[in-house]
Amino acid sequence: MHFRTPGEKIFDGLNAFALLVIALLMLFPFYYITVVSFASYSEYIKTDLLLWPKTWVLDSYRYIFSSDQFIQSIGNTVRITVVGTIVALAMTSTMAYGLTRSVPGRRLINVMVLLTFLFNGGMIPTYLVVKATGLINTEWALIIPGAISAFNLMVMRQFFLSIPQELTEAALIDGAGELKAYTRIILPLSKPILAAFGLFCAVGYWNTFFDAILYLNDPAKWTIQVVLRQIVVLGDAAASLRPSVAAQQFRDAHLPPPETVGMAAILVATVPILLVYPFLQKHFAKGVMLGAIKG
Repeated sequence: MHFRTPGEKIFDGLNAFALLVIALLMLFPFYYITVVSFASYSEYIKTDLLLWPKTWVLDSYRYIFSSDQFIQSIGNTVRITVVGTIVALAMTSTMAYGLTRSVPGRRLINVMVLLTFLFNGGMIPTYLVVKATGLINTEWALIIPGAISAFNLMVMRQFFLSIPQELTEAALIDGAGELKAYTRIILPLSKPILAAFGLFCAVGYWNTFFDAILYLNDPAKWTIQVVLRQIVVLGDAAASLRPSVAAQQFRDAHLPPPETVGMAAILVATVPILLVYPFLQKHFAKGVMLGAIKG
């Protein structure tokens, strides 16, 4: 049995204290956003650093949810996130599986994929390609260009190579085709890494901002991140959140400060993607490690 020395105990205690301080520093902004979003106008303007409001109100949330623009942007973001994640996983996994098989030109394709780590066409060529394919002002402009990540592809390929080839060969001998072997054998064994990269893709699509500004001209197709920019950066909540006719009277009578509206919008945009993580946590670390150390 190992007995820890006083020095080891002090070291462990300092480590625990440092990690606790770092955790509190990271959680404080989220806590502050939450508190301010529920604060009343009078209490907010009277307090330099509001840590706990005496009165919790929902005016900012009623205000943003009375906006057709905000509700529509959430719907757009959810749709892009779900469809984009499915498309990205489908395209990445099928290409990664294909690169593990004896297909003509496999080595050349691997080299071309690896070159994208070093060279990038840049914003203007990418925009011209998106425009030439007719994707401008469509949600597919946010989904297709980034559907396959070279890093995700290579890691997933290494994971597929770690699966015993005898399983696939036995299925092929029994009469199954490549597609059936892929869907019945490879995918069920790949749940950890699919969950890990699915979370990466979902977070990426949910936080899509610059591409949405670049490719979407119609405000009705904006994502939640673009609307947040209008509210927080430009500080123009009234103009950014177009109200429905039925909600106009309420909004005129209950106009909260732009700061609390911005905090409420940030919280609403952040919480949904945070809620996804607990469901994938058990697969997350395992999937990343399996794909990273095999090969």
